[in-house]
Amino acid sequence: MDDVFAVIAEATRRQILGSLRDGDKAVGELVQELEVSQPTVSKHLKVLREAGLVTMRAQGQKRFYSLNSEPLQYVASWLAEFQLPTPQGNSLAPAVVEPELGELVTVTPGLAQADGSQPFGRTVGRAAERAADLLSQFPKLRRRKE
Repeated sequence: MDDVFAVIAEATRRQILGSLRDGDKAVGELVQELEVSQPTVSKHLKVLREAGLVTMRAQGQKRFYSLNSEPLQYVASWLAEFQLPTPQGNSLAPAVVEPELGELVTVTPGLAQADGSQPFGRTVGRAAERAADLLSQFPKLRRRKE
């Protein structure tokens, strides 16, 4: 899990993950969308692939990447242990994995819909962005060598 935190701490990688939420994309598509060089995108995709956050499939000369949100679910589960304040001052309820939806969601207390059900909030991608933002505010944590 530490590797995932380190990987998503970089803004370009979070942009790539956000872009891949919409579906598979070729490297060239990511280069155009993010407006960064092809070597930069390739470097970040390699890091994301090594962390298990993206998968790659070759189709002829093109390489298509897709999001693997499973490692992000660990991050979101860890974050769910904390009561995070929202901009309105409310706290978010712990996140819940909805197997039918295949995504991690949070429910904001006190916001019931007309039928009494709770609205679903943030997706795994948003939780990852929030985790990276929060972690960037913490001092560097280093493991002690034993």
